Amino acid sequence: MISDIKILYHQGKQYIKDLQNAEVPGIFRGRPVISLAPVDTNKLVELCPSHAISSEPVSIDLGKCLFCGECARVFPEKIIFTKDYKISANSRDDLIINEGVDTPIRLNPNLIRKEISKIFGSSLKLRQVSAGGDNSCEWELGATNNVNFDMERYGIEFVASPRHADAIVITGPITKNMAEPLQACYNAIPDPKIIILVGTDAISGGMFVDSPAIDRAFLDKYNIDLYIPGNPSHPLTIINGLLDLTSKKKQIKKNENF
Repeated sequence: MISDIKILYHQGKQYIKDLQNAEVPGIFRGRPVISLAPVDTNKLVELCPSHAISSEPVSIDLGKCLFCGECARVFPEKIIFTKDYKISANSRDDLIINEGVDTPIRLNPNLIRKEISKIFGSSLKLRQVSAGGDNSCEWELGATNNVNFDMERYGIEFVASPRHADAIVITGPITKNMAEPLQACYNAIPDPKIIILVGTDAISGGMFVDSPAIDRAFLDKYNIDLYIPGNPSHPLTIINGLLDLTSKKKQIKKNENF
């Protein structure tokens, strides 16, 4: 037992205490900021492999962005990527960053269904479906429950059965082979239920959007409650997006003050 205590003392506390104000170490690309500096916009638009950049005005669609950073490398006077990881939104239009605007992305409270905070404010069970994903976002979703992030401390956890879930978390561009299983999983979740898209592929199809192997008809049928961009999405982006959706941040603050 003494040796175990020594190990715990040596390792210290591995978890991140404050996930809402944590800093991301190392190389990380979060919310981009686009200046008003004049550049060759045609070259800038053509540079993006996923067609996330538009002109007049210059904008970046985070739902399509691969966060490769090539635009910032070639045009550093025009685009920089900040370390702001709170980039989830509940409106697809809010994922579009325009030049000359340096405003944080926040969920629109008017678009959050009342039953979400009322029913899922204390506990939220997630069923994740990899609909043709490349396993990058899937890994980051798994990381939300590791010793560093420990998402379960907020009552948010993944479950094996959709019948035990409150929300479906979709990763990947949704291939034809996964369209039917995705629908079956969604149908098995009891009402009311939440739909969450994680990663560029899930939000827009990413690099695969024009592939004949893709079938995104599922997304045309339902309202999406939360878009979590990234390629892949960072665990801090995922967790903060979920906390905002369920209004858990208010509860956490209240508990901390108490």
